[in-house]
Amino acid sequence: MIFFKILLHSSLRIIVLTCLSLTSMQLMAQESLKEEDFFKINKISSPEGILLEVGGLTKLPNGDMAVATRRGDIFVIENPTGTKPHFRKFASGLHEILGLTYTNGALYCAQRGELTKLVDTDMDGKADVFETVYAWPLSGHYHEYSFGPKLAPDGSFFVSTNVAFGDEEWWRGESRVPWRGWMLRIAPDGTMQPYATGFRSPCGLGMIDGELFYSDNQGDWIGSGGLVHVKQGSFVGHPAGLRWTSLINSPLKLTENQLYEMVDQRKIRGTDGNYIKPENVVKEKFSTVFDVKQKIPALQLPAVWLPHGVLGVSNSEILKIPENFFGPFGGQVLVGDQGQSKIARVFLEKVNGEFQGAAWDFRSGFKSGVLRMEWANDGSLFVGETNRGWGSAGDANDGLQRLVWNNKIPFEMRTVKAMPEGFEVEFTKAVNRKTAEQLAAYSVESFTYKYHPVYGSPVVNNKKHFIKGISISDDGMRVRIFVDGLRRYYIHQINLFGITDDNNSFSLVHPTAYYTLNNIPEGNKSLIKPTITPKNSKPTPVVKNTNTASTVTGSPDDPAMREKLAPTAKATSIEAVNSLLIKYTCAACHQQNKKQIGPAFAEIAKRNYSTEQIIQLIYNPKKSNWPDYATEMPPMSHIPKNDVKKIAAWIQSLKK
Repeated sequence: MIFFKILLHSSLRIIVLTCLSLTSMQLMAQESLKEEDFFKINKISSPEGILLEVGGLTKLPNGDMAVATRRGDIFVIENPTGTKPHFRKFASGLHEILGLTYTNGALYCAQRGELTKLVDTDMDGKADVFETVYAWPLSGHYHEYSFGPKLAPDGSFFVSTNVAFGDEEWWRGESRVPWRGWMLRIAPDGTMQPYATGFRSPCGLGMIDGELFYSDNQGDWIGSGGLVHVKQGSFVGHPAGLRWTSLINSPLKLTENQLYEMVDQRKIRGTDGNYIKPENVVKEKFSTVFDVKQKIPALQLPAVWLPHGVLGVSNSEILKIPENFFGPFGGQVLVGDQGQSKIARVFLEKVNGEFQGAAWDFRSGFKSGVLRMEWANDGSLFVGETNRGWGSAGDANDGLQRLVWNNKIPFEMRTVKAMPEGFEVEFTKAVNRKTAEQLAAYSVESFTYKYHPVYGSPVVNNKKHFIKGISISDDGMRVRIFVDGLRRYYIHQINLFGITDDNNSFSLVHPTAYYTLNNIPEGNKSLIKPTITPKNSKPTPVVKNTNTASTVTGSPDDPAMREKLAPTAKATSIEAVNSLLIKYTCAACHQQNKKQIGPAFAEIAKRNYSTEQIIQLIYNPKKSNWPDYATEMPPMSHIPKNDVKKIAAWIQSLKK
């Protein structure tokens, strides 16, 4: 199931800064606290022999937790937050449950081919009524998963359906039977209305203040994952479902051919008569999603992009944080990720009537792939997990864990809001003015993705923005960043390195935010002026490189300065290549010593490849070399030769 295990097709050319080059900017601050210092992951003890590959989670009115597994079982956990939770089997024999909800005395689940209602009429603790609310067609392809349901305000249910993939063109998503690649709205009486299309692997659904959102995963036509506001009659990007728009109950009439007139689907046969798998072309004229939206208004853009390999690789459940939960983050949104076994945090706002906002890392380190989340009555978060055989950053194949906040406030960016002239960052704690007044602590760059039939996209149209100045609020809780040349419909990466809290004790737990700027707010730019600009800012500090005992002067935000300040590690050390593994998202699919989506680097080293052979296998991977892995690695020909040499040399060194 490709939604579970996405491989990055291309480079994420985002500058990944480290605190190493800014240690002197932190005025001898203590080592920054980490996620685990505020949010603890607790184990849920399940009975021996139960494999909890969680596909669905929902809370019952009495506080019990219902858990569905992809293997077709449903359990009710009594005393779920206690030291001895009790598991009671409620139902079994269902087909790959990938969503669960409760309403009006019944549980509802999405099986592979139907929305099912389950009721315990004789009150013996087990379901005795299994009612098909609505069944949708299946072709029998293994990838035809179904997700949901999510309950709409009017009592209807939303279910999303996965596309199949081709036989000869195994890389191309297909809708072989009606309503594959669609969002379906199903009334309690079984009436179904096709709601929207363009879905590839829509694993994550969420209702936020009565509005439907979904998360997809990188793949063909999907440059990266993200949080998408789904409107009735919208098209969210993947063309497979357009096959059925001619049917009488379709809410939109856009056709595949109309889309392909604007973006080439690249169905090309080689000299042997077989179709050629589309690959990224480094130097080509390309379209972005926004380019196509100018001609197809129904095309719905992500409200918030979740950059691939940074904020996940297989985005899943979408869940709003209740206002009184998780301290300063109440009212915001969490998004799970299966491949990287973690959760991202999203702040949403509406500008000109459309959703947009910022995203951050939130909590990683779960034992398996995060698929489903649900709130317990005590304010903790239940996290249901599975890797379904595709692998994940976690060590286990399954898992049910609980995320608990310790009531301590982390020093974080609480929100980032778009302004006519830049961004306003609100913090969870007041900033230390001496560190916040350093312009070198701020950087902003923007990028986007290609819209094409290739599996994923490189980051394209990168731009580093000039910081015109900053303004700090009197209470130190907000900083206005004045940015030159904001770009509509681009992701803006906002880095705040070196800023500490008011006690000068700790730096930010997560110093990088990704803001999707679908609309630039209107307003009078002259109302607020920066108080600190390049002209009146304090002199750039002298930064001492403790690795060489030499002294260099300049901004640690400058790429040349970062090179000077970098540790003088050997090319074969993990310190020397770690930033490259992150930058080119190798780390999204490989770890040093553990099998994940791809083989461990140490396992590759055991093959005794030469450095040059490793380089060639990075540029042109061969699936036949690793037949036991479900995902074929895409060519990584965009990585510069000097960088790929360092990566190859490090991999080769691991065999020692």
